[in-house]
Amino acid sequence: MPQSRVSQVQTEVERLCRALGPGALLPGERELAETCAVSRSTVRLALAELTSRRVVERRHGAGTYARRTAPAQPLDALSFRDDMARRGLRPDSRLLWSDEIVADDDLAAALAVEPGEEVLRVARLRLADGEPMARELLHVARTVAPDLAGRELDDGASWYDLLAARYGRRVVDGTQTVEPVLVAGQDAALLEVADGSPAWRFVRTSRDESGEVVEWVDALVRADRYLVELPITRPRDRDR
Repeated sequence: MPQSRVSQVQTEVERLCRALGPGALLPGERELAETCAVSRSTVRLALAELTSRRVVERRHGAGTYARRTAPAQPLDALSFRDDMARRGLRPDSRLLWSDEIVADDDLAAALAVEPGEEVLRVARLRLADGEPMARELLHVARTVAPDLAGRELDDGASWYDLLAARYGRRVVDGTQTVEPVLVAGQDAALLEVADGSPAWRFVRTSRDESGEVVEWVDALVRADRYLVELPITRPRDRDR
């Protein structure tokens, strides 16, 4: 396949991205092939290259879009709503399911409760500007929120706001691990990315003002939409 034809398609798609703006739906393969007078296989090669260069993103069953920028932010003890707002994105959430389980040894340790304690689990799809950002699984001990129902966290409801208003607890700090992973199957479908796409796995324990654990969260976050800024400092003993 002549490289010049692939480059021709790439130039046209990049022009469309600039003209239509981030997040815009781009013409389909057939229309691009007709516009550029090339075959659809040439268009696929061009789009594959632009995807690897993070110029466009291809969503299974939904088409090709101009990629949105993902401004970097530090990891702070913020609600999803506040985190998205400072990134200039409109937050929303959709309840996937909820249930109650009995804490095993590992979950009990994470929540700082006794094994056998009842725990509410709430799975939510987190959205930013109407597009999937994260699949989140929240765990809350019943000792923290004895009457909380999973349905109360649907339609963009803020768990942190509810925690403060109903239970008088405010998240002030916690610990979080960040791990690069590849998503597939149901998680990839929920996040609207291809199987094997990169993501961040965030595992977070949050505490209130008294130092008590109020949640344990396991989340998969799209790496193409979420950038993390981490401070670095030189150890003091290095200067001795």
